[in-house]
Amino acid sequence: MRKMQKQKTNHLLLIVGTAWLFDAMDVALLSFIMPLIRGEWHLSESTLGGISAITSVGMIFGAVFAGRLADMIGRKHVLMGTLVLFSLGNLALIFAPNITVFMIIRFITGLGLGGELPVAATLLADNFSGTKRSQMLILGDSFWAYGWIIASLVAWLLMPIFGWRIAAIVTAVAGLYAFILRRHLPEEKPHDKTEHAAFSEIWHSSYRRQLIVLAVLWFIVMLTYYGMFMWLPGVLTMRGFSIVNSMGYTLLMSIAQLPGYYLAAYLMKRVARKTILAVYIGGTIVASVLFVSATSSVIILIAGAMLSFFDLGAWGTLIAITPSQFPQAIRGTGMGTAQSIGRVGAAIGPYLVGWLLDGQASIQLIFGIFIGLLIIALITLVAGLHDHSVEDFGATAPAKGAMAHAAQH
Repeated sequence: MRKMQKQKTNHLLLIVGTAWLFDAMDVALLSFIMPLIRGEWHLSESTLGGISAITSVGMIFGAVFAGRLADMIGRKHVLMGTLVLFSLGNLALIFAPNITVFMIIRFITGLGLGGELPVAATLLADNFSGTKRSQMLILGDSFWAYGWIIASLVAWLLMPIFGWRIAAIVTAVAGLYAFILRRHLPEEKPHDKTEHAAFSEIWHSSYRRQLIVLAVLWFIVMLTYYGMFMWLPGVLTMRGFSIVNSMGYTLLMSIAQLPGYYLAAYLMKRVARKTILAVYIGGTIVASVLFVSATSSVIILIAGAMLSFFDLGAWGTLIAITPSQFPQAIRGTGMGTAQSIGRVGAAIGPYLVGWLLDGQASIQLIFGIFIGLLIIALITLVAGLHDHSVEDFGATAPAKGAMAHAAQH
């Protein structure tokens, strides 16, 4: 019986995690495509940053709408729909004749991308509880690293031969995965329309503080992640470190993410989640200082690996914390809203870096801004987050019923 339960758990993790992988592939491949279209269409640095920003704008709307829809009609069908949407978007990208059309398509693609992550996290959160839930959410998010690894191989092995459009073709295959999700994800009980909690329920006094704190944390984590990682190759090339243009460097940065995730999952049984997140944010700050002050390729490699380890470990831990703060009836809405606000940061980060570089700002200034924001995130986490879990509220109980249940305890 225990063996069957373990197989079921691993199966669900693999199925949902692979959806995460496709999302990461898209984001990673965009970072590899950007330098190529800059030369092809003669783009400025700020316009290039705008490409990533417009994708994030789509993700802002996708996260909140998909999260809300997942609470209303079920996680499975919404997750499938988000995969199909960003798959079709990438298919259309193949035919983009100019930067204007490219950015319009990236906005549509972003709707699917932004919706997929919170719904996938919500689906995993629904099927587990307690420490197991936190571990499964981190392990699900670890598939993000595998997406980057595959994207790196596509970028270095296929794009030099076939051009950047081959990357869009590869990512478009994600749409076919929706059929696998349809067959293998567990069926959900249909929701009674009278049981739907209002959207405003996430702003109830029971959840408001947590939602605001989580939104601030997601905003800063996403802004610094996308601001740094979308621009790291270009920034380092400007500083004369040609090693960043090698496949080995890119793979190292991707592989370094994995132990960050796995250590966080291991620590979930032994250390409070809030403490784990604080350590990872603190580690990101230290890695950023080391990175910006590096004067040799060896230090660049060490600092870059540390950035990947700590920054993605922080992301995974935040994924583990967020859905547990809301009862199941509004879990998708809460998760989607927190990540949607975070996506505002993801939109600002890359554009901000491009704008600062166009204005001849130093790399030290840019990373100084990131470090300052991460310090604010650390203070917000320590002072503001009450790391509790809303656990056993029943699959379809409305939020107000959940709150009444909580009040009795």
